Amino acid sequence: MKRTLALATLAAAFCLSCSSTPKVARNPSIDARVDKMLAGHSAQVWQIAFSPDGRYLATSSVDKTVKLWRMPEAVLAQTITHPEGVTAIAFSPDGQYLASGSYDRAVRIWSLADGSLARTLEGHEGTVWSVAFSADGTRVASGGEDKTVRLWRASDGEPLKTLTGHTLNVWSVKFSADGRWLASGSFDHTARLWRADTGDLARTLEGHTEAIVELAFSPDSQTLATCGDDSTVRLWRVADGAQLRALAGDSEHVYAVAFSPDGRFVASGSRERGALITLWKYWTGARLKGKNLRLWQASDGQLQQTLEDHPDDIHSVAFSPDGQWLATSGNDHVVTLFRVETHAPQNQAPEPQTTNSP
Repeated sequence: MKRTLALATLAAAFCLSCSSTPKVARNPSIDARVDKMLAGHSAQVWQIAFSPDGRYLATSSVDKTVKLWRMPEAVLAQTITHPEGVTAIAFSPDGQYLASGSYDRAVRIWSLADGSLARTLEGHEGTVWSVAFSADGTRVASGGEDKTVRLWRASDGEPLKTLTGHTLNVWSVKFSADGRWLASGSFDHTARLWRADTGDLARTLEGHTEAIVELAFSPDSQTLATCGDDSTVRLWRVADGAQLRALAGDSEHVYAVAFSPDGRFVASGSRERGALITLWKYWTGARLKGKNLRLWQASDGQLQQTLEDHPDDIHSVAFSPDGQWLATSGNDHVVTLFRVETHAPQNQAPEPQTTNSP
């Protein structure tokens, strides 16, 4: 009887939480709808990435594999097997190689022509949590549990430089599209902007009150998005490190962030379950969907759409290069593919693309 009453109380709390969602724009200019669910992994899918030409979607998992799915059919085309779980992936700009990070402390470069291992980069002293190729494809950056960001020469795996300064795990590293910047986000609540050519620290971004889990540059390289355990997505001006705005929904943690290819929208993936819902899941064994995918307008931070189609916490989001697809992955074994349509707001022309200043 006591358990029944407790569950009823939890159910009531859950219903109340569902009614307190952020206000959504009346006329959204982006619309995403579930198209496919990819079920091929046998464990948590940490990160996903589209190839530069949009022909493939790569997914990486704790099950020690990277899978390549041919788009738009989403048919499994190739499986690359690792000795340990795979935490991070990134395509080279020409789409010929894939970098991966792993629990075994190594970064690996794979040739996608035949799935063979091209080289192994060793030097981290803990799990590698993130990998990225520079815009020209000549360097690879990695960040990890040892609190460092490491730069490697892509052609032969030669270590180039180790960037220190973070005081806790480095969860994410990204190069800007213009080739000027390397960003890193850490459990120490900060993001850092490094000069990509020298590795010198340009500025430290402070404002998050908990761990920064993921970050992303806008396509024009002028804005950096960060997200983390303080339930916010924050947008920063790269030129001077000023915080432009904070996007806050009713998430518990925000684990993933990505810009649309035109830079107009930001997608965020999160964990939605509070303590009550976690307890409900533990007692009942239920899999409860949450409002864990949000689409925001980058220019003013207005929430455009909230979706609850991914069946568990989201740890990675990625737009296809043409902007027609949005993929999510997370704690479950599933990758969800959304069809995306965008249009200009009523009575408003599309925003012109911003060019980089010299």
